[in-house]
Amino acid sequence: MSREEAAKYVGVGITKFDQMVSDRRMPKPKKVDGRVIWDRIKLEAAFADLPGDDEENIVDFLLQGNHRKD
Repeated sequence: MSREEAAKYVGVGITKFDQMVSDRRMPKPKKVDGRVIWDRIKLEAAFADLPGDDEENIVDFLLQGNHRKD
C-alpha cells in the first residue's frame, strides 16, 4: 500500500507516520518496480507491538495456543 494508505491504515497522519518509520516503530517500505509500498502484514505486526495496550496482541495469543479448546 502507498505511504498515504499505510498512514491511514494505522490511524495517523502522514507526518506522524513518517516519524514512526524514521524511529523504527513502523517498518520501512519496499521498492517494487519504482514504487514505494508498505507490507500490510508488517504494518499490523508493528502496530501490535506499540506500547499502550495492556491486552495481548493476536499474534502472541495465537502462538500461545490460548484459542484452542481442550
